[in-house]
Amino acid sequence: MFLEVKNLNKTYGEKEVLKDVNFSLDEGNILCILGPSGCGKTTILNSIGGFIKNNSGKIFLNGEDISSLNPEDRNISTVFQSYGLFTNKNVLENVAYGLKFRNVKKQDRINKSLEILKIVGLEGYEYRKVHELSGGQRQRVALARSLVISPRLILLDEPFSNLDKNLRITMRNEIKKLVKYFKMTTILVTHDQEDAFTMADRVILMNEGKIIQNSTVTELYNSPNSEFSLSFIGNSNKLDNDNFIRPEKIKIVDYKTDNFAEIISKQFRGSFIEYQLKLNNKSNILKVIELNTGKEKNIGDNVYIEYELQKLSN
Repeated sequence: MFLEVKNLNKTYGEKEVLKDVNFSLDEGNILCILGPSGCGKTTILNSIGGFIKNNSGKIFLNGEDISSLNPEDRNISTVFQSYGLFTNKNVLENVAYGLKFRNVKKQDRINKSLEILKIVGLEGYEYRKVHELSGGQRQRVALARSLVISPRLILLDEPFSNLDKNLRITMRNEIKKLVKYFKMTTILVTHDQEDAFTMADRVILMNEGKIIQNSTVTELYNSPNSEFSLSFIGNSNKLDNDNFIRPEKIKIVDYKTDNFAEIISKQFRGSFIEYQLKLNNKSNILKVIELNTGKEKNIGDNVYIEYELQKLSN
C-alpha cells in the first residue's frame, strides 16, 4: 500500500480525538474522510501532514515511516481551507514559492510555475494579486502551489467550504480531473457527502474519533454497516432495527399491490418531488422521491407502492 496509517491515537487532555485509527490507500486514488464536525477527520489530516504529534501510532508513505518527520521533510502538500495564499505576492510568486526552498533555479521555478498555471486554467493571471481573484481562482492557485513541487501526497482540507453551490460543483469536477491527470494520491476531508460522492475512490466515514465504515461510495450508500452510516448518508426510511428503504427505491405504481398508502404531504424540489405516504393500517410514514415527469400526485390520493427491504450490513 502507498499510504498506511496504523493504530493512530490522539488525545487533548482527557478528550480522545482519535481512537485506534487504521486505514490504507492505493497510489493514485482519492480518499475522502467524511464525518460531522469534531469527529477527528481534520486531526487525521494534520497527523499525516506532520502538523501535530500523536500519542501513538505509525504513518507509512511508500514504505517509509514518516511518523517523526517534520512537515517539510514529508514531501506532502496541504491545501488548507483558507488557501493560505500570500496576499502581498502575485499569482506566479505564490505558485513558485515552494520551489524556492528546494534549490530550484529562478528561471526553472518560473517555467515550471507557468506550466502548472496553464494546466489549472490560470494562464494570463500570472501577475494578478490574490485580492483580484475570485474564490475559484484562489483555489486553483492554492492547488497549483501544491502540485508544482511534485508531492507524493496531496491533502485537501474542506476545499469547497468557501464556495457557492454552483462553483462547488465546478471545482469538484476540475480538481478531480487535475489530480487524476497528475496521478496524484489525494486525501480530501469534508463534512459534505456530495464532495465524497463526486470525487472519492474510497470513503472513510468517521464519528467520535473512530472509523465507522471504510468502503467505496456505492457500498457506503447501498450497504451501510450501522445506524450512523445510514443516518449520515442520504435519506432513508427506517422500518425496524435492521430494515430500511431508500426513498428513491419506493415505486408508486398504477396496479394493485399488497402495500396501500395515502399521500399526506408533498414537496416540489424541481427535478424531483418528495412525497410522504402513510401505509394503510400501519403507523409507518414513508418518504418517497420521484423524478419530476410533469405528472404530480396530490395530497389525499390513495396509491399502491412497491419496495424491497434492505438490511444493514453489520
